[in-house]
Amino acid sequence: MTSFERKRKAAIRPVSRRVAQPGLRLAPVSGRHAGVPLNAQAPAPDDGGKRARTKARNRDAILAAARSVFSELGYEAASVRDIIRRTNLASGTFYNYFQSKEEVAEALAGDALQRLRQVVSAQHVGEDFEAYLNGILRAFFHFLVTEEKLWPLSQPREKRFPRVRVQTPERFAIYEEIKASIALAIERGLAPRVDKGFLTVAIMGLAHNMGETMLARRPHDPDAAADFAVSLILKGLAAVPRSEKPRSSR
Repeated sequence: MTSFERKRKAAIRPVSRRVAQPGLRLAPVSGRHAGVPLNAQAPAPDDGGKRARTKARNRDAILAAARSVFSELGYEAASVRDIIRRTNLASGTFYNYFQSKEEVAEALAGDALQRLRQVVSAQHVGEDFEAYLNGILRAFFHFLVTEEKLWPLSQPREKRFPRVRVQTPERFAIYEEIKASIALAIERGLAPRVDKGFLTVAIMGLAHNMGETMLARRPHDPDAAADFAVSLILKGLAAVPRSEKPRSSR
């Protein structure tokens, strides 16, 4: 083969069998993108974020409807059908989230306790145990007043929830956080060496029951409730502020 023939053969390349479709530009022959249209659109990714937002909206709508129904009819008289009627959702959609009104009540309580846990976690033991108690109790009573505004005023507060208190992981987590703070205060010598478990449940029980009484009064006075509770816990009845005039038991 002459030099001229070799050069002529090298200049001749195989013709690609690819045929470009109208409107598409093809990628080079070689490489991992060979034959792929350059201006072809990739499949749209599955929008999991949109589904999550839809689920959250549906759940919020069910809980808002339940809050309205429990306030108007009372928990015992309310039914799942009453809750569904207050939403724009189908019955099947409701049961994708909850199986009963008991589960709805647990969700309402759980969500409130999650918000309360954030309030509790924001309080820290510094160099003064009294300041910690004052901060956590004052924040708790103000939290109750804020939460009360979420409920339409119709049925009395005690009729809005099951008669048996709902126990949730959030409630236990709050107990553990307060107990850990008390243990830290004892370790630092800021609080007397008492049974931290007993003191924790005493604080929580006192705050819960005083909170119920405070919300039944008009106007709500979270600061007065906090002052009373802190004085009672730290100094006993001798330190509790005296009323200037007789007040009703409520």
